[in-house]
Amino acid sequence: MFNQSVEKAFAVLQAFTAERREQGLADIAAAARLTTGSAQRCVHTLVQLGYLRRVGRQHGWALTAKTLDIGYPYLAGHAVLEQATMHLADLNHATGESVSLSEPDGTEMVFIARFPSHKRFFIHMSVGRRLPMYCTAAGRAYLSALPRTEVRALLERSTLRKLTSHTLHDIPRIIELIDAARELGYAWANQESYLGDLTIAAPIIGTGGQPVAAVNLSGPTSRWTLDLLRERFAPLLLETARAASARAGSSHGA
Repeated sequence: MFNQSVEKAFAVLQAFTAERREQGLADIAAAARLTTGSAQRCVHTLVQLGYLRRVGRQHGWALTAKTLDIGYPYLAGHAVLEQATMHLADLNHATGESVSLSEPDGTEMVFIARFPSHKRFFIHMSVGRRLPMYCTAAGRAYLSALPRTEVRALLERSTLRKLTSHTLHDIPRIIELIDAARELGYAWANQESYLGDLTIAAPIIGTGGQPVAAVNLSGPTSRWTLDLLRERFAPLLLETARAASARAGSSHGA
């Protein structure tokens, strides 16, 4: 039986974002789409349970480290992550650039592992960060391992918008790039999520032959062009994806 109290509690927790780490009651209520009274009761309970804490003099609240207890067991027992970690570390060491692992959730890719660049890189992508499939190399790599009918259906469910001046949000053009990725074995994106960020990615295939995740390599425009990044590192990326796919377990999919 669906429990609305649990739904409200999670809505309050999800009201906090990387950009809005501290919020007052009115902001929490608006973000969670709750009345002020309902939000106040949820906040009080979550404070008592240790998931929220009071901050500042404005009667605001913030998440506590205890919220990590919810996600840690998922990552700790993640079969794909366990299989891929060594190979991701090797790719990071060989290239010196940022390497990440992400998996699908709806129309987005969620980062579940990150190995930062050995050199200065202005973009920090923490574990748990979500980005749309349609404009990311990881998302297109994952989609390239799905049938075209599923790809179009997923793109049509997506909220297509420009995250940067380079973001492609035209479905036929995106499908062209996914088809190209299907032929080459890897996808790419040119500053479509963040300005200055060039990315290539390849799908990780599970034991059932379905894509379960994607390995992503990022390089800044200050050091690379997209053509050079692809030429230099695509073979290593594909080798990493094949190795990580060897015994990869099943995942949740889109």
